[in-house]
Amino acid sequence: MRHLLLIFSLIVAGCGKVVPLPFNESGELVILTRVGSTTYSPDSPNTLPGSGNDAMGFEHDLVQMFAADLKSRSRFVVAASDDEVQTRLRNGEAHMAAAWLVAPDDHGLPASTPFFESRNILVTHEASLPPMEIRQLAHKSIHVVAGSRQETALRKISDEVPGLKAVASRQQTEIDLMERVASQRIEAALVNNAEFDIGINHFPVLQNAMQIGPSRPIVWLFAPNTDPALIAKANDFLERSRKNGELDRLKDRYFGHVNRLTQADTLHFIERVQSVLPRFRKMFQDAQTETGIDWRILAAVSYQESQWEPLATSPTGVRGIMMLTEETADQLNVCNRLDPAESIRAGARYISSLRQSLPPGISEPDRLWLALAAYNLGMGHLKAAMHIAGTLNADPNSWYEMKKVLPLLAQPKYYNRLKSGRGRGGEAVIMVENIRVYTDILTRREMAFSSIDIAPETRTDKSGKPRKLFAANR
Repeated sequence: MRHLLLIFSLIVAGCGKVVPLPFNESGELVILTRVGSTTYSPDSPNTLPGSGNDAMGFEHDLVQMFAADLKSRSRFVVAASDDEVQTRLRNGEAHMAAAWLVAPDDHGLPASTPFFESRNILVTHEASLPPMEIRQLAHKSIHVVAGSRQETALRKISDEVPGLKAVASRQQTEIDLMERVASQRIEAALVNNAEFDIGINHFPVLQNAMQIGPSRPIVWLFAPNTDPALIAKANDFLERSRKNGELDRLKDRYFGHVNRLTQADTLHFIERVQSVLPRFRKMFQDAQTETGIDWRILAAVSYQESQWEPLATSPTGVRGIMMLTEETADQLNVCNRLDPAESIRAGARYISSLRQSLPPGISEPDRLWLALAAYNLGMGHLKAAMHIAGTLNADPNSWYEMKKVLPLLAQPKYYNRLKSGRGRGGEAVIMVENIRVYTDILTRREMAFSSIDIAPETRTDKSGKPRKLFAANR
């Protein structure tokens, strides 16, 4: 039987379509997806260069966790639209689809249990008067991604809204459409609410004008005639992930920070990106070359610390564009904290050192977020908070857990028992969450800088041990 399946697969491949073997036969889980902020993105500033794991996305990570649960290899096949995902899945070109999908109305594709809710949001410019009801969309042109369920939603209401036109684009993503609304090149776009929550940070002049159609549950879809055992395993995995908190942690990783900034905050940041960042871009890129940390992350840290003001000084004595303490600057051999190039280089090396000094079991990007918390708070306070997490049965290796624990450092019943004393853990959480948003915006607006193949943190010394840049405590 195995040989017959292999022959069939080769015959179909010869016709231009590769149909995967049944999952149990192939040992490989083939997943259809599409590029999007909620699904699959090949560019992640939160992973180390040379790690071989640059793809990211909520659904990408969730289905990777499922494949690991199955002890299986995974392979992603990227389609251009929701319609193409479903068509290729019906043709048997993958075992399942993870692309921010809802169950089809014809029930032709088996679906998993839901794990998210999605709504269709009409996006307009803040200068326009939002419609109060559906019939006010008469004779309007609303742009959508071709083959998306947003296009389907507009088709469904076209009979009751005369002259409504759905303009479908095959060349643009939801974020691209929102950018065109923000620049007033188009009047309106229909996107899902998760994309809008992300897009509003990139384009703060947008507004949520109204919801079109009902909320729908997000599911995984499976190829016709899929072995029910695979669907049952998927449902069991999703249920366990819901109960053990893994699903909430993953949601927080991708969506937990997106609503932090006000419109004024975002507008000010974007203005500074255009007017101030060009002066320092090369300095941040040079720091990436030395440490392997994406320059956009370093720029986000610097903006949060000083708003890119080289002469910034706080009442507590931290100074410069990276706001270094005098003690940390001395340990890093910084001659002048107010020299932006020197400050940026030192700040990057300090973040790198903090990341190296964390316990080895912490994965990215949690490792980076915890290191940034230590950059603000000091490693002593961070380790104290990790100890508190252990006493509360919280995971000290998870940023999702630690951002709930860190504010406890300001409560006497916790800090009175600590050698490190009281800590401003709540401020560290705000700092890191803001940096996450700034990094997202910079990732959209600024090109990645490829200066090295392997991060210095991963290089080894003559004995084969990881090479430390230096050790310092802030």
